[in-house]
Amino acid sequence: MTIAREMAWREQLLASSQQLATLGLNKGTSGNLSVRTDSGFLVTPSGMPVEAMDAMSMVHMQFDGSCEAGKRPSSEWRFHRDILQAKPDVNAVVHTHSTFATTLACLRKRIPAFHYMIAIAGGDSIECADYALFGSQALSDQALLALDKRKACLLANHGMIAVGRDLPHAVSVALEVENLAEQYARALQIGEPTLLSASEMQAVYAQFKGYANWD
Repeated sequence: MTIAREMAWREQLLASSQQLATLGLNKGTSGNLSVRTDSGFLVTPSGMPVEAMDAMSMVHMQFDGSCEAGKRPSSEWRFHRDILQAKPDVNAVVHTHSTFATTLACLRKRIPAFHYMIAIAGGDSIECADYALFGSQALSDQALLALDKRKACLLANHGMIAVGRDLPHAVSVALEVENLAEQYARALQIGEPTLLSASEMQAVYAQFKGYANWD
């Protein structure tokens, strides 16, 4: 890994963290992001607000859990590592405590196919992982189950995870999941939304394949 390539990943991780904070998906020290590198992955630091970060604040880690000296990675580094290891087509992971996704997660509700854009997360639903303590291996294990064949999931009483082929893709998935969570929460205030059928969702997948960068 060249110094220039690593610095580019560090800058991109910083910019994506700033974008999520500006959009209100993360506040204070909540949430974390990671990106795959040539020799491991970079993850945002523990307990540091975005406004205090710079590119060198990002923590380089190996898949054995070791990290560069003198730095503390996010407490959620385990699910970042495990997702990147389990999904070779995924190169970036975004975790947020965004308002509406977290609201549904606190109710332990999945998001069903109430809207066709659910397909952006890779399935007919966005599942809610069972509760586990933050930063634990158990949380990582539950997240992987909920992310099976999917690009996003909710974490019970916690927040949301979105993944992508790169950081811009993962951020775009997170933004859309938060948008869907808001729409679903508001629809539930009025009544029970009519869900799309499996065949209707299959037609959505087929239609999406005509668009660039849909997956």
